[in-house]
Amino acid sequence: MKTMMFMLTMAIALCSSYAHKLNEDKVPEEVKTALQKRYPEAEEVKWDKEDNDYEASFELDDTDFSVLLDSQGGILETEEKIEINQLPAPVVAHVNSNYPKTKIKEAARIVDSNGTITYEAETKGKDLIFDEKGNLINEL
Repeated sequence: MKTMMFMLTMAIALCSSYAHKLNEDKVPEEVKTALQKRYPEAEEVKWDKEDNDYEASFELDDTDFSVLLDSQGGILETEEKIEINQLPAPVVAHVNSNYPKTKIKEAARIVDSNGTITYEAETKGKDLIFDEKGNLINEL
């Protein structure tokens, strides 16, 4: 019984840390204003809440974007979908050698508030995060 309660508690904790859909009227004005100021052409924005932050997803010039903002409208990171061939060569080489039966399904370029660039390579069941030089830094 204790094991079952522990598993239930862990499942609830994991689910609560993920993003959940949010109606635009629930997004603070300063957050919407900050997004509009940085991306004035963004339309049909979909909002999610991630803990205390807000994620705006939209398409701009046929490219998928995602912007994570804090509750005051500060941009924490931007994520831009890129073509797989735009990943640094060491990222592709790492995936090919360490996951030989897996292909990269999607790729993204992520820039945090300090200007640090990372890359995400999505494979079947895993999101692999690499630094700008192509070194693996996280596997989600």
